[in-house]
Amino acid sequence: MDQRFIIEMGMGNDQYGQDYTKAAARAIEDAIRHSAIPLFEATGLSHDQMRVQVTVGVQAPEQVDCDALAEKLPRGRAEVTAVFGGLNVENPDTGKVLVIASAAVEAFLPYQGG
Repeated sequence: MDQRFIIEMGMGNDQYGQDYTKAAARAIEDAIRHSAIPLFEATGLSHDQMRVQVTVGVQAPEQVDCDALAEKLPRGRAEVTAVFGGLNVENPDTGKVLVIASAAVEAFLPYQGG
């Protein structure tokens, strides 16, 4: 049984390209930028034991390349899922859409209790 030991949230956007994967990548980077996990150095546990579960919310989840995002995560066994969320904001002068994504990055380890 895995236990969640960290959850971080982040926000990212793509202002000009209407690229949902780019906005999601920036949201994930924002979330993990806030984390420092000394647990591995303190305990000797391997990063390979960590399961990383990422959920990104955007207005067009089918346009997110989840596999490409998972490959960019620096540690652990990662899985990325895109769901409906985030926000699209249209510029009324140009009709261009600003894509805003939100991300939750969760890390799990096998149960460490006795």
